[in-house]
Amino acid sequence: MDLSRIYPKRQANVHKGHFGTVLVICGSKLYSGSAALAAVGAIRAGADLAVVAAVERAANVAANTLPDLITYPLRGSHLTSGHVNQILKIAKLRKVNSMVIGCGLGNDSSTLAAIRKLIQKITVPSVIDADGLTAISNGDIKLNDRPAVLTPHLGELAKLLSRASIDDNMEARLVASKQAAYKYKAVVLLKGQVDIVTNGTSTITNNTGTPFMTKGGTGDILAGILGAILARGIDYMQAAHAAAYINGKAGELASTKMGEGLAASDIFKFIPEVIHSGNEDNGIVG
Repeated sequence: MDLSRIYPKRQANVHKGHFGTVLVICGSKLYSGSAALAAVGAIRAGADLAVVAAVERAANVAANTLPDLITYPLRGSHLTSGHVNQILKIAKLRKVNSMVIGCGLGNDSSTLAAIRKLIQKITVPSVIDADGLTAISNGDIKLNDRPAVLTPHLGELAKLLSRASIDDNMEARLVASKQAAYKYKAVVLLKGQVDIVTNGTSTITNNTGTPFMTKGGTGDILAGILGAILARGIDYMQAAHAAAYINGKAGELASTKMGEGLAASDIFKFIPEVIHSGNEDNGIVG
């Protein structure tokens, strides 16, 4: 895949922040690694800064995973509406360019309410994943003026459409993905053996990946990669397609080394390799 439009040669006089700041609102006491997985994924995919706003346990795990991350520990065991104003101040202070929200947040009613408020208030290009999808499926959220990419698996896609299930065949997955994109006025990246990216009209498929990527956390990394690409101002369809390709290809490379022992975090070190191989001309200009 040609990634040169996303990762062009860098001018010599660029500075910190030029390639994007990603706000990561993920993780809980139970799912303590989600914020780290998404944020490190964003950094490895080229974001200059990843800002983690998470409950204390998740924020501390992130800080310990990669000291490059900027972390804001929030009190409590899970996100609540009481955290919203603090996160809004963080987003404004850090001048974030994109947001990743939902991974590992949990489905407590106060958490889902907080997610809905944040999606309505923070209008940068956003990746809405996992419990973020539950939040918008349960509430009257309009995304028309809040650009977003939704990243469901098949069960989450059914929830978005208020259906019990969706048949796991290509035609059914494609139709349902388009329906969700139309309903939410967003780009949908349906994860699976073949990923589907659609805005309801146009559709792109991605075939990278491996059966070894069933491990928990691979979707969190995908969300972080996508957040990094969106932070560069890339078109949502192109960004979603590139993120799916990079994550899947990095997973393939990791699986050749780790096989059954693959952990999601093994993917990190292969993300730059995939980006480089997809853009042989990247480097520095002048």
